Amino acid sequence: MKRIAVLTTGGTIAMKEDQENRGVNFQEANSLFSLQSLLQNYAEITMESLFQLPSPHITPKEMYRIAERVKELLDQPTVDGVVITHGTDTLEETAYFLDLVISSDKPVVLTGAMRSQNELGADGPYNLVQAIRVAASAQARGYGTLVVFQDEIHTARDVTKIDTSSLDAFQSPASGPVGYLTREKVCFYRQITREHFLPLRMPTRSVALIKAVAGADHRMLDWIVQQDYQGIVIEAFGQGNLPPQMSAGIQKALQHSLPVVLVSRCLKGVVQDTYAYDGGGKQLKKMGVLFSTLSGPKARIKLMLALPDADLPSIFA
Repeated sequence: MKRIAVLTTGGTIAMKEDQENRGVNFQEANSLFSLQSLLQNYAEITMESLFQLPSPHITPKEMYRIAERVKELLDQPTVDGVVITHGTDTLEETAYFLDLVISSDKPVVLTGAMRSQNELGADGPYNLVQAIRVAASAQARGYGTLVVFQDEIHTARDVTKIDTSSLDAFQSPASGPVGYLTREKVCFYRQITREHFLPLRMPTRSVALIKAVAGADHRMLDWIVQQDYQGIVIEAFGQGNLPPQMSAGIQKALQHSLPVVLVSRCLKGVVQDTYAYDGGGKQLKKMGVLFSTLSGPKARIKLMLALPDADLPSIFA
């Protein structure tokens, strides 16, 4: 039997609904530990509570703490994989953080719940069982960090939360899931190519994320420069185009040695230097803006981990 370490960090999967005021909040710190006898049917399980936080309270500091513990566990020959329970709001960011800094071939799987423990149709125990099945699967080796929800397996790079409350809130819009689970099998559709690994260290650089909207200008970018941020990610229109009024702010940021990374606010497709008009992708690339195929939140995580000394053009190529 495979030996899987389960780390709990909080989130809805560890919460209960108050029957009087209908509010959802934490109960006892180790509430998920009661599932251990069930989980032992699928692997030899150890459980450990790192902290108990709702995912909006998770910061890169907590992500670093999770990554440190995951690396310690995977370095042990007695551990075959790690499963992490996490709140859903920032789960994809923590997953991508881990994917960038954990180079082990052993599976790392994140899961959570959309309904708390005592709500009708609570999905937490089922998702946790499925995550353990994936982590215990020999097929999952080499896929990096994965996210398992509602019988689907997603890569950390591609997955995003697309619904506020549906049980199948997690999807990979651009590529689809990398695999799925049946009652009997863990199945993968395809192989993947993993990205650059970045050093496991506490992020110390502040990176701002802004979204382009019709009529946006340079003022928010100017403010970011004044606030001593060390990098900027911009979610642009379409293939990578911005209102021309933003160009002066980007130029100022670059003159202050702030790297600027451009992504698309679209769920599918990639940014390209196609359009040559003022604010178009061709002009932006010529200015020195870096293009990325990631989502805005994940490009921010990557830039935070890459600063200050990584070769950014290579990292974001």
